[in-house]
Amino acid sequence: MMGYYIIAGVIFLVSSYVSNKLKSKFKKYSKITLQNGMSGAEIATKMLADKGIRDVKVVSTPGMLTDHYNPANKTVNLSEGVYNQRNAAAAAVAAHECGHAVQHATAYNWLTMRSKIVPVVGIAGKFSNYVIMGGLVLSASGMVFGRMVFLVGIILFAITTLFAFITLPVEYDASNRALAWLENNNMVTAQEHAGAKDALKWAARTYVVAALGSLATLLYFISIFMGRRNR
Repeated sequence: MMGYYIIAGVIFLVSSYVSNKLKSKFKKYSKITLQNGMSGAEIATKMLADKGIRDVKVVSTPGMLTDHYNPANKTVNLSEGVYNQRNAAAAAVAAHECGHAVQHATAYNWLTMRSKIVPVVGIAGKFSNYVIMGGLVLSASGMVFGRMVFLVGIILFAITTLFAFITLPVEYDASNRALAWLENNNMVTAQEHAGAKDALKWAARTYVVAALGSLATLLYFISIFMGRRNR
């Protein structure tokens, strides 16, 4: 299990670095006040209107960087800071979440695919680690069906890994839609656009790290399974 702890440790360190970098970027670009004077909520409302989306509400949600689009009730949920603030970071986040709303309205393939497997991923994410650990313990105890339990756990973990990679094009596409709209509609100056782009770049990297970390862990479990099969 030493290999697992090493992988987990590396993933934690990289993830912490990217997360801290993201927070510092948003803090930096939160100091760039929008010349148009619009708040994150106003930016989101305008983008939805410009895209002809009239059945999505923009609401405030507690917390920091808790912004998300909820396709179930069609709401763009902006954290309190983003909802009320009038800066480049708020504009970037608000437009990004509206990008997801546009994806939903236009049936963007990757978003549709991700939405369809969410229920399965929820179950897989909840039980995969328990099943994997159970399989390892049973195998170490000499139980014949231990390897089968371990394999089931690997399959469950693979589903969560697949979900992490499907999420990548969804997030990058939402950012591209946001940045294009901000620029094409003259919502931001060149400096503000550069700040928004940099902030969204680091936000996307959190998903990249999560996906690569999940893949590394999956490959580690597979290597253990294959090694035991060849004994």
